[in-house]
Amino acid sequence: MNDAQLESLKTWAKQRSDIDWLWDEKSRDTYGRDKWFASGLPDVVALPESAKATADLLKTASSLQIPVTPRGAGHGYVGGCVPVHGGISLSIERLNRILEIHREDFVVVTQPGVLTQALQDAVAEVKRYYPPDPASRADCSIGGNIATNAGGPRCLKYGVTRDYVLGLEVALMDGSLIRLGGRGHKNKTGFELSRLFVGSEGMLGVVTEATLKLLPLPEWRAALSFGYRSMEAAARTILALFDAGLLPSAIEIADSFTLKAAKKRTGTKDFEGCEASLIVEVDGLRDVTKIEVQKIREIGMLEDPVFIKEADGQAAVEKVWQTRREFSYSLRDTGLTKLNEDIVVPRGRLVDLIHFAEDLQKECQIPIACFGHAGDGNIHVNVMINQEDPEQVRAGDHALDRLFQQVIDWGGALTGEHGVGLAKRKWWPLAADASVQALHSRIKHALDPEDLLNPGKFLAPVKKNS
Repeated sequence: MNDAQLESLKTWAKQRSDIDWLWDEKSRDTYGRDKWFASGLPDVVALPESAKATADLLKTASSLQIPVTPRGAGHGYVGGCVPVHGGISLSIERLNRILEIHREDFVVVTQPGVLTQALQDAVAEVKRYYPPDPASRADCSIGGNIATNAGGPRCLKYGVTRDYVLGLEVALMDGSLIRLGGRGHKNKTGFELSRLFVGSEGMLGVVTEATLKLLPLPEWRAALSFGYRSMEAAARTILALFDAGLLPSAIEIADSFTLKAAKKRTGTKDFEGCEASLIVEVDGLRDVTKIEVQKIREIGMLEDPVFIKEADGQAAVEKVWQTRREFSYSLRDTGLTKLNEDIVVPRGRLVDLIHFAEDLQKECQIPIACFGHAGDGNIHVNVMINQEDPEQVRAGDHALDRLFQQVIDWGGALTGEHGVGLAKRKWWPLAADASVQALHSRIKHALDPEDLLNPGKFLAPVKKNS
């Protein structure tokens, strides 16, 4: 932002009591990063208190040619909200009210700054259920979930964020506020434009309100936790569960490196003698879950587990998941830099991925920790390196090149829920050919012709005619 732009923005800002402005360097630094490694210093942080204020801010920024980087709760893992070109960091955290929970319509209308778990808890009070559950659900916001099409363990049975978006209110870069979709659970009126903004990583517009689908709250939850002597045994168990006609609400896997780190952080003794763990959760009617748990136990026993633990009921199941939610933090506690890659492989390639990761560790001579949503093939492959060692940095880069190429060759995806952002920008051309890249850019240019909204990420700016 040049001096003239800055002075013009400050003059306009003084007229807007419905936007809080943070000009100090400490605040700007805080809002210039997420959970990844990159950071950028915005010229100012703006916190609008309404949808109109958000739209007006975008219109003013557009007229002044100032870049704007939208920001949710800042818990992303790919640098998606890092303002690499300075300008305005636009936080939606003040838009933090649940506007309506309609029990009979099975919808919730919410502002984007509401935290995911807070929304889940609120709808549960009226026996309704919002399933998408990122591991950071206590800290991440609905707006950020929509921007990245966030998932979580329950995706296996219930789907991801996009499957629950019925309607959106979106502020566009020209200052317009548009309403897309509605509150009906079926709608085929025109293009399904609301889904265009789901997963758009803040590059097309800023979501200011969302109407989300709810489900009946399941009567009961139960889970089985298994410890195995190998990842192959755990993977074979997953395939056997599907072959038996079971569809658990979640299946999570973890390897030995992850378990050792978790033992050290949490002090748990559960994983002694284990090279892999498996969590299988079911939900529904209480009597039905009992039958499913027994069937899962029988299948899990076929691979001679080191242990089996059963959790029955909400509190007991949440205790099992609390250990799982510590996995990412446990890996950070090792002192190594964690390159967290949320790749996706076809379900039938799960065993192949396990073997590939083991071979890659040997080839690159660095640890690779795998855990995640095994039921839908979304495994978090964490390349662990000493960032101060140039050899390990090079080995980590090589490991990622090999990993992403193999995933694409198998028909998988670079990212299942974190997004591309900055972290995976290098590999974007690997996943999208020239025609797909061009289509993305044409859509971006139609909504943001000056490339002011979250610029510098994986989409190259559209070249303007001279």
